[in-house]
Amino acid sequence: MPRTDIRFALPSKGRLEPESLAFLDACGLSIYKPNPRQYQATVPAVPDLSVLFQRPGDIVVGVRQGSLDFGIAGLDAVEEKRGDGDDIIILHEALGFGSCSLALAVPEMWDDVLTVSDLVTRQSQQPDRLRVATKYPNLTRTYLAQHGLSDVKLIDSEGTLEVAPTIGYADLIADLVSTGTTLRDNRLRPLPDGVILKSQAVLIANRSALQQRPEVLAVARQLLEFIEAHLRAQGSYLVFANMRGESPEAIAQAMLAQPHLSGLQGPTISPVVTRDDRSWFDVNIVVRKDRLMPTITELRAIGGSGVVVTPVTYIFEEEPPRYTQLLRTLES
Repeated sequence: MPRTDIRFALPSKGRLEPESLAFLDACGLSIYKPNPRQYQATVPAVPDLSVLFQRPGDIVVGVRQGSLDFGIAGLDAVEEKRGDGDDIIILHEALGFGSCSLALAVPEMWDDVLTVSDLVTRQSQQPDRLRVATKYPNLTRTYLAQHGLSDVKLIDSEGTLEVAPTIGYADLIADLVSTGTTLRDNRLRPLPDGVILKSQAVLIANRSALQQRPEVLAVARQLLEFIEAHLRAQGSYLVFANMRGESPEAIAQAMLAQPHLSGLQGPTISPVVTRDDRSWFDVNIVVRKDRLMPTITELRAIGGSGVVVTPVTYIFEEEPPRYTQLLRTLES
């Protein structure tokens, strides 16, 4: 019997777990988990959604196989485990957290290996195949083959990779790198041109669920609405100011003559009700953080006063662009 619930999986371990929860909370999609030891939760803003906590790799497999409808995982896990089909759709490819790179790293003592080409040379000069320890055999194999290293021995490992060259069961590693501190602590260094994949957290969904279950597609739109509105608003401020002028049109003309006072589509101007003087207007615009001080300076220069600044939580468009793109993808 087909299931009727809608499932959304989040990482249960690693730094993606707290970062995913913090991100969704900032989007207005707070996760309600009364017992921290439970592996199930809810999203009060989306009552139809059931939340499960799993390992990122299992999330990708679950979405691919259809036991999960949505999930957040690193792009590295998605590309490693998505398979050859098109069962997985990436709804949002840049959630803005969990950034890292899957990269090749060699022992610091390998003075003759500074690039991937040097690895090819080293392989040709030794009788044994190079041994590469990794948790990403599919991505690593493809990358190495593309760079002339198809005849290497991949060692699939779920343990701590950084110790592999020291212990001696691998010559180099292909692993996730964020700050590089762990590599340096273990006398390894990443190759500058050895980046296999740049990764961050992504939102994924099962294609069949989106195509065959209208309620799942409706939830996809709701998730994208909140996420895109939050990301669009990040680093933006709503600026209010009082300004004396003859008319809204005259004030708008003065504002639009300045480089930083146009806002999203233009300034909003409305009359201020006073006891006696009717020549005051309230203006408000949305500006980016890096343009905040030039904006305040320009407002003052044309008569603005009483400037109030507040962060913007959401900026909703008429239609989430990624939802429109999703509909086109599902039709193709």
